[in-house]
Amino acid sequence: MTLPYAEPLIRRDPPPRVIPEPPRVGEPGGDPCGLCDWLASFEKSEHRPPLWMDDNWALCPAKDVTIPGVVWLASRGHHDSFADLPAAHATSYGPVVARIERAILGLGGIARVHVYRWGDGSAHFHVWFYPRPLGMLEARREMLPLWADLMPPAPEEDVADADRKIAAAMAAGD
Repeated sequence: MTLPYAEPLIRRDPPPRVIPEPPRVGEPGGDPCGLCDWLASFEKSEHRPPLWMDDNWALCPAKDVTIPGVVWLASRGHHDSFADLPAAHATSYGPVVARIERAILGLGGIARVHVYRWGDGSAHFHVWFYPRPLGMLEARREMLPLWADLMPPAPEEDVADADRKIAAAMAAGD
């Protein structure tokens, strides 16, 4: 078993559906968009700046990391999904994702880079990059985020070092 839980697991029934769904962050009626505010003013903020940014995308450092090298890529504008990405975003997505993957693999000790899109967090199209540590076979496939949620926090200096290396690789380009 590759789940990070001991047996027995007990199935539970899902709660009733919520319709209409509440608005996400950045949508009309939802909470204000912190990502837009951060991208517009990170120079004056106590928050860390994006690791890399162009006209369409921002590569953001993750908080509360258990595996150094976890980052997330967000569209700079409010776009819901692949279905409504402007042509420039759609065209640049693949090359940008490839650059990020190469940057993360360049950290060393990484077997694979998993790319996840859940799409429920905010009005920005965003994907998460999780490096699967070499030899961590229990975290293959969809198991990596489950394991990452249960692992102890990574040392801050290791996370900062991984972020610096990813930022440098992104700045260097291909």
